[in-house]
Amino acid sequence: MKIILAKWMRKLNHGFYLTICWIITSLILSACNAEPERDQGVVYLPPTLAVSPSSTPDLPNPTPARSLPTVTPACVNNLRFLDDLTIPDGMQVSPGALLDKRWKVENTGTCNWDNRYRLTRIAGDGLGAGSEQMLFPARSGTEAEIAIQFHAPDEPGVYHSAWQAVDPDGRPFGDPIYIEFFVSD
Repeated sequence: MKIILAKWMRKLNHGFYLTICWIITSLILSACNAEPERDQGVVYLPPTLAVSPSSTPDLPNPTPARSLPTVTPACVNNLRFLDDLTIPDGMQVSPGALLDKRWKVENTGTCNWDNRYRLTRIAGDGLGAGSEQMLFPARSGTEAEIAIQFHAPDEPGVYHSAWQAVDPDGRPFGDPIYIEFFVSD
């Protein structure tokens, strides 16, 4: 019985392997004969005719293209504080004194400062100078001297006034500059 069962198993295994090989072969062959999938969104465009230089038809002269204006990149504003030229920070002054404060700065931007540029007070007391001053005109890459006239208050104490440059559109730029002093009795 064992021998019969073993022969039957061999035949079964042999038939099983043949069936698997037949299925795989059928799948491979059917894939080779299958129509490729077509993209429905592609539009067929027929090839164009090449025109040789000797057979060019007479065409009207094209209108020369108008040149578009070139866009000049915007310049960059910057101010760098270099030095206090008068009234060093913490200086003692008399009550009511007229103070001629001067700073040395450099225009480190690429814009030239003209009469549209201003200094705006950003902190502290106006000290009689108001809230806006004209920024000294300076070309890009040059040093300039900024001067503002202040009046010391009559009351003793420490006073300061901070200022920053603004461009023609009112945008602040660069290092702020300031005066700081104290009034004594």
